[in-house]
Amino acid sequence: MIQVNNLFKKFDSLIVLQDVSFVVEPRQLIVILGPSGTGKTVLLKSIVGLIPVDRGSVIIDGLDVQKANNGQIFDIRKQIGYVFQGAALFDSMSVLENIALPIVQHTKTPSNKIRERVNEILNIVGLPGKENLYPRSLSGGMKRLVSIGRALALDPKYILYDEPTTGLDPLMRDRIVELINYLKKNYDKMGIVVTHDLDTARAVGDVICMLKNGRIEQLSKIGKEFYG
Repeated sequence: MIQVNNLFKKFDSLIVLQDVSFVVEPRQLIVILGPSGTGKTVLLKSIVGLIPVDRGSVIIDGLDVQKANNGQIFDIRKQIGYVFQGAALFDSMSVLENIALPIVQHTKTPSNKIRERVNEILNIVGLPGKENLYPRSLSGGMKRLVSIGRALALDPKYILYDEPTTGLDPLMRDRIVELINYLKKNYDKMGIVVTHDLDTARAVGDVICMLKNGRIEQLSKIGKEFYG
């Protein structure tokens, strides 16, 4: 479970987050909906401890991220897959190397087992046989799929998606949405999706939070009428 409690963050005089609170329950995807510049990415990075907050807390499986030591933070982050906005793949690495990177960095898995894991992931995300391609050979949507694959590498408990469908054509957007839902249904991947796209929010979210002016303006469960 992820508990976000009264987060407050400002940069100089700019207030980005104001008392933001919500809970990610088991087998649940929370959507943070809002236009660009509303603090959605800052919120995600605060949750994993990449950005310190001014006050408030993030509790992940009972551990306060803001108070955790380096070893505890390391263990927490292994349980969280992060899908960066725009994919953020390494151009000099193949698809296999990009997906395998967390495994190589954080485990002592033999190379043959790493390749097996990458091939398994590529089948899950719908890119079998693409392990030897480089990012320059991939479409924007395929890069996004590889980024999701990298987030799956260590079989994390949670996945945080930063604008996973932004800039994609409708067919690829639907493909990404289907994959996010498939991972939740078949692999119990709970987590958080930040987006400015209401259609994506409705398609993947169990709960939608509207972030506006640094605050959660509305908290709605899917199945009830939602007004953005």
